[in-house]
Amino acid sequence: MRGGLKIGFLASHGGSSMKAILEAIAGGGLRASAAVVISNNADAPALAHAGALGIPAYHLSETRLGGAAAADRAIADTLAARGADLIVLSGYLRKLGPVTLERYRGRILNIHPGKLPKYGGRGMYGRRVHAAVIAAGERTSGITIHLVDEEYDHGPVLAEREVAVEPGDTADSLAARIQAQEPGFFVDTLRRIAEGTLRLPGLKD
Repeated sequence: MRGGLKIGFLASHGGSSMKAILEAIAGGGLRASAAVVISNNADAPALAHAGALGIPAYHLSETRLGGAAAADRAIADTLAARGADLIVLSGYLRKLGPVTLERYRGRILNIHPGKLPKYGGRGMYGRRVHAAVIAAGERTSGITIHLVDEEYDHGPVLAEREVAVEPGDTADSLAARIQAQEPGFFVDTLRRIAEGTLRLPGLKD
């Protein structure tokens, strides 16, 4: 991207990966800018964090806007109005609607705390993923960044990082180790996109 990535963030709570990405932008380590932060949760710390940094922040939810279709269109329109060309989901716990998915197809990134497709799908999030990995006796888990489509954890994989399952690991200890690596991995992947070494199908140069 010649002018740098213009990133729109969707976060339901704290947005830890979002914060790491914003720090990388501020420090000059990522050629990008934050276009907007959107949350389905009015009390999300991610919104307060964005506001403190002067980033446009919006609470857009089905409850507030009167249904899923209205929220979907509001999200898509707000992202477009703020000039976002790439969308990052940072702990966003709602399924995206058809308008947003179509308008930003091939440009919506999500990070998953496990290997896909084996440890993904509806209901497979957070501690549930790590518990399933431990129960299966896996020697490795991982972090996956993928494009978002109509199905949970289904879109094409962009980047993967393997994380060892150590002897005596519990779901909580594995979660802590993976969570510590997720923000930096997201930043590294976005840097590759900004530099052009990793190309997205929906993103124009």
